[in-house]
Amino acid sequence: MLLNSLFLLLIIGVFGLIIIPAEHRLLLRQFSLLITSLVFILSLFLWLGFDHSTSKFQFVVHNLWLPLSNINLVLGIDGISLFFLLLTTLIFPLCLLASWTFEKSNLKIYLISFLSMELVLLLVFTSLDLLFFYIFFEAVLIPMFLVIGIYGSRQRKIRAAYMFFLYTLLGSLFMLIGVVYIYLSVGSTSYEVLSITKFSNYNQRWLWLAFFASFAAKVPMLPVHIWLPEAHVEAPTAGSVILAGILLKLGSYGFLRFSLGLFPQACLYFTPFVFSLSVLGIVYTSLTAIRQTDLKRLIAYTSVAHMNLVMIGIFSGTVIGVEAAILQSLSHGFVSSALFLIIGVLYDRWHTRGVNYYGGLTHTMPIFIIIFLFFTMANLGLPGTSSFVGEFLLLVSAFDANTTACFFAATSMILGGVYSLWLFNRIAYGNIKLVGCDLNYREFVIFLPLLLGTVFMGLYPNIFFSAMHASVSNLVWVESWV
Repeated sequence: MLLNSLFLLLIIGVFGLIIIPAEHRLLLRQFSLLITSLVFILSLFLWLGFDHSTSKFQFVVHNLWLPLSNINLVLGIDGISLFFLLLTTLIFPLCLLASWTFEKSNLKIYLISFLSMELVLLLVFTSLDLLFFYIFFEAVLIPMFLVIGIYGSRQRKIRAAYMFFLYTLLGSLFMLIGVVYIYLSVGSTSYEVLSITKFSNYNQRWLWLAFFASFAAKVPMLPVHIWLPEAHVEAPTAGSVILAGILLKLGSYGFLRFSLGLFPQACLYFTPFVFSLSVLGIVYTSLTAIRQTDLKRLIAYTSVAHMNLVMIGIFSGTVIGVEAAILQSLSHGFVSSALFLIIGVLYDRWHTRGVNYYGGLTHTMPIFIIIFLFFTMANLGLPGTSSFVGEFLLLVSAFDANTTACFFAATSMILGGVYSLWLFNRIAYGNIKLVGCDLNYREFVIFLPLLLGTVFMGLYPNIFFSAMHASVSNLVWVESWV
């Protein structure tokens, strides 16, 4: 019932925004913020009522759909999906707060797109039917396509929107073929049925490749990462936050839920391939980030590097590696979202993202610089922050799985120090180039939960590990017995 309440609230929110006249811009903002805030508060009760001792799905909701075809809409959460759901419900109200001064026309469509996106994302993370997962997985493209294509900041926004749409859609067509094949072979698309179905080695490998094409484009991995920097640069600030904070997690969640859960032997077979692509992605995108002069493009490339590090943890084949990958995904959702919001603060004041235009902000925006320094250090994996726990455990698990991959993956910490400290130094120190006001109360409130969450996750990671441990142990055990 609690899970249904989340979806019901968001549906009410979407229809409420449709009913409210477009001229009442303040009411539209207040109503959408109220709905997303209530959804976040309700989602916390899911965490409070979650049973850590079982790997079974909880808060399961059975909605009959296409009963003659044995295809049902079943929703539920386990230790893997719980925190992705919480991350989603937290980021959206912060994005709406960040868009409070958004002055472009069609505010109503903008807010409807965000609430629709949150609804579909929650359905993705809770869907226990493969066909409905695919439908919701692809439905996310529509509102984000509108956000980038209509509300982007420059003339290249149309090109960026189509790159985002086509790259992710084309990869998912292979997944659709795999879903149809599974249904014809098994007679069901229920995840609980498929999880106890043993596919042949040959079938597992081809199905794994079909799913890989879809999930790799979302992570993104080389060479299908080209759409991400373009989409980030052209999207409005809130769109970039959703892209980095949540949409990139769809790929890692898909690998965790379906690739590891349904095709364990194929995962073992393709692990060297995934490690190779991930290491190339980490080194290449980190080096590319160093030479960027556009603030958003720089953070976009760092996101690719961090998510490829997550992929190494997912395919490490150990409980600690998979748990660290989930924690690092959550940490990246906090830290990268904050970094894009920081860029949004600068862009709102001076309408430029060129690094060369900024300097000496320590003198004029001290509170802003303190927050910027904290998230820069968190992005580097400073001890005491969430990134340190995730990256350290990822590298430990990678060392056991493949020492060479671990060595090259560890270069991300060195290269990360180069581009992060270079960026901070250019913006914080030197001659004062632009004069502006420091963070206001609304902007400080936006950063506060991300800052507290990053520290809390870094100091008390066991609270998160205990909730996901049973589900992850079951997942890795399934992989190890084949």
